[in-house]
Amino acid sequence: MLADDGSLKIRHGSVADKPLLLALFDEAVAWLVARGQDGQWGERPISSRPEGPAWVERFACGGGLRVAELDGEPVGVLAVGERPGHVPAVDVSELYVNLLLTSRRHAGRQLGARLVEVAIDEARAADRALLRVDCWAGAPTLVAWYQRQGFTPTDTFDVNGWKGQIFEMELT
Repeated sequence: MLADDGSLKIRHGSVADKPLLLALFDEAVAWLVARGQDGQWGERPISSRPEGPAWVERFACGGGLRVAELDGEPVGVLAVGERPGHVPAVDVSELYVNLLLTSRRHAGRQLGARLVEVAIDEARAADRALLRVDCWAGAPTLVAWYQRQGFTPTDTFDVNGWKGQIFEMELT
């Protein structure tokens, strides 16, 4: 167990959590589509896409998956590790948040903020100078949310028309 904040527990994840990842992604896609924000992950559930299971398996098998459980129910995931290839390298040691996803059914419970705290703790424990993350630049509320968590926007990128915003948090 990585953390235990009363009813919220955060544990290491594994390949056994692949169905959970698919379910959380599908829930998020439905929520985004309902809000008119299909630019994040498209309109189709991740589980129905041919590449979907293999895509989530990378998060499940990468060694950096963390699962948040609220009263025993999985409600969010965090995946930390090395920066993805589409993100420019930096000249300091870093930990990268490759995935941060929480159940929309539990919005307002600060689950994402708690998972960011776990990433910060892990980065500091590994003596990393920087924590970075990126998100879809087309969601101003998400961009603002990362800033409220203490991240500073830095670079942007474009992967086949998908525009992303990179954030960093200095940990020294």
